[in-house]
Amino acid sequence: MAIRAESNSTSIRNEGAQSLLRVSRLSKSYPGPQGALPVLRGVDLALDAGTSLALMGESGSGKSTLLHLVAGLDSADDGSIHIDGRETTALDDEGRAALRRRTLGVVFQQFNLVPSLTVGDNLSLQARLVGRHDPAWSDRLAQRLGLEHLLDRYPEQLSGGQQQRVAVGRALAPRPRLLLADEPTGNLDEATGDAVLDLLLELSATAGAAVLMVTHSARLAGRLDRRARLVAGRLVAP
Repeated sequence: MAIRAESNSTSIRNEGAQSLLRVSRLSKSYPGPQGALPVLRGVDLALDAGTSLALMGESGSGKSTLLHLVAGLDSADDGSIHIDGRETTALDDEGRAALRRRTLGVVFQQFNLVPSLTVGDNLSLQARLVGRHDPAWSDRLAQRLGLEHLLDRYPEQLSGGQQQRVAVGRALAPRPRLLLADEPTGNLDEATGDAVLDLLLELSATAGAAVLMVTHSARLAGRLDRRARLVAGRLVAP
């Protein structure tokens, strides 16, 4: 797999700055046969710009729910989420969608590429939607992700690892403030997953983005700056 190594000397770190992401007393329940089923119970966390946090926990512990709430893809029952100083839980659907486009990058385990678009168009899609398409940055992403010879292909013509790299590049193309990744290497073999995670962390740091990543893997979690675990809907030290 043609993934190039590169120094991370351009990484941006802002320790001590006001938290880019601040989650306070966040709660969420879903309907169940015996009534409301609590998934998150008063979760608090903070993440500074340029840092990374691995969110761990058993299946059903609320990891993906928390990530979806931060992304504005679902609404909390109680508590608040502030991103870059703005309370996102007070926004309507349109406001949350605008926030996702302009401030967040999201990498899903299922890739969610547009099948009718080429690799090149998929890579630039998010950046073009918010008026931030930078050809030089897009070219660099394609080269660093080993996709420069695949730009005219379509998603169905790619391997799973190649599709995941396109998804990472698409999320990073607008230079988001916060990158959310839900098991970004879950469908990949270990070597490919390690390479994709290397690039995700390196390119995020180069762009100055914070990273919140859901993972089941303690090994991968150990690669990030900090780790936290959800147990019975509450955040605890790993």
